[in-house]
Amino acid sequence: MDNLTFRYSVLLVEGLQITHQSSQLTFIFLLTAYVFTMVSNIGILIQISAEKSLHQPMHILFCHLPVSDVIGATVLIPRLLKDLLTDPSERYITYVECVFQAFFVHLYGTTSHTILMIMAFDRYVAICNPLRYPTIMTNKMMVKLSTGAWAAAILPVGILIGLSVRLSHCRSIIPNHFCDNASLFKLSCENTVINNVYGLTFTVVLLISSLGWVLMTYLRIAMVCLKSKNNATNSKAIKTCSTHLTVYVILLISGFVPIFLHRFSEYAENRKFGSVMFHVIPPGLNPIIYGLQVKEIRKRMLKLCRNKVNSS
Repeated sequence: MDNLTFRYSVLLVEGLQITHQSSQLTFIFLLTAYVFTMVSNIGILIQISAEKSLHQPMHILFCHLPVSDVIGATVLIPRLLKDLLTDPSERYITYVECVFQAFFVHLYGTTSHTILMIMAFDRYVAICNPLRYPTIMTNKMMVKLSTGAWAAAILPVGILIGLSVRLSHCRSIIPNHFCDNASLFKLSCENTVINNVYGLTFTVVLLISSLGWVLMTYLRIAMVCLKSKNNATNSKAIKTCSTHLTVYVILLISGFVPIFLHRFSEYAENRKFGSVMFHVIPPGLNPIIYGLQVKEIRKRMLKLCRNKVNSS
């Protein structure tokens, strides 16, 4: 076969290098976290869809976050659970599955930022232009924001993965516990300068855009709050923004930990666990933070709990 077009159809995933006892504890933790993540995120989506009082721009835009979190958890955790129960020498994955996993891993990481960016815009308009909020945040605007958030992730991630898929292979082992873009292009012995440059540029642009946009909106919000003498309005603004900001900070910390540990080879296994937590912590905490902080959702959850208690 022509080496220029050769690709392995089946790959071996290195996986987590942990003891048998630790793998059992890790399996229980990840399974519990996954079930909780799915139930809580899908539960909030159902609540917002079923309750007409929650059909507001803020909550409708928030619905994209549980969808992204479900994708982030599902693309990694079930496969990792399977590998924990499989002998390290038999942790095989097809190349097609590996490509799909890499695509959705990066899609989750990107949409986590783009969705929080459009949510920041919503809070900015609500606080800085409250009188114009209904005329700005129309259904048409929400469609534009939602489409933009997903398109700004799907297109560059598609190019990112496409650049790696074009390469031939000289290796068949994924030196990681899941497939990502780096795992794909490291299978090749060809020149991967384009992959590295595009990947680095994409990451830098995403982070700068995300941080810049969120900082700018919160600075504007802070200025409005400082100028305003209405304590009730300021209190509501702080409460609303603190929820969004908490979610954003958790996302940044969860994302930067594995990147930081990547610089130290002696912490290779810690980096692997750190990258797993990026798919566990934000998807698990986001519904809790929004469910407890947003009054309308909290009331709906309490109402459901009371109905279940009364029915039992």
